[in-house]
Amino acid sequence: MFNKRKQEPLKKHIWARPEMLVTFRAEIMPGKTREERTYKVKEVRPNGRVRLYDFPDEHRQSSFEPINFLRAAAAKPQK
Repeated sequence: MFNKRKQEPLKKHIWARPEMLVTFRAEIMPGKTREERTYKVKEVRPNGRVRLYDFPDEHRQSSFEPINFLRAAAAKPQK
């Protein structure tokens, strides 16, 4: 009777995945090296926040440095 448009499911922006490494911004942890500010993601919550191994509470994306997927590739010596 009524022409209802079929609603497509909304795709959520997923910025982190379990077991990936994330680094807190230096402003949040002043005086610590990048290695000391890096933690592994334990769980990604439905609200987009993450829980980390060996670090308390939930944290949102803005607490971390932007993800650079090419950082590991850039660190390898070029032939």
